[in-house]
Amino acid sequence: MRITVNGEGREIPEQTTVRGLIERLLLSDGPVAVERNGEIVPRADHEITVLAEADVLEIVHFVGGG
Repeated sequence: MRITVNGEGREIPEQTTVRGLIERLLLSDGPVAVERNGEIVPRADHEITVLAEADVLEIVHFVGGG
């Protein structure tokens, strides 16, 4: 199925969850914020939120530094 992540089209398998997408994008090492179709997806819901065809996501990966 086709979705958009940070402005870029991507093909992902059916039934992919937000958590599954984060792992697929290799962003599971640190905290991330996910917006799906203009709504924030709470971190507690990442494992149960199944993505749908044409979803638009913005993902921000926080990196520490100093």
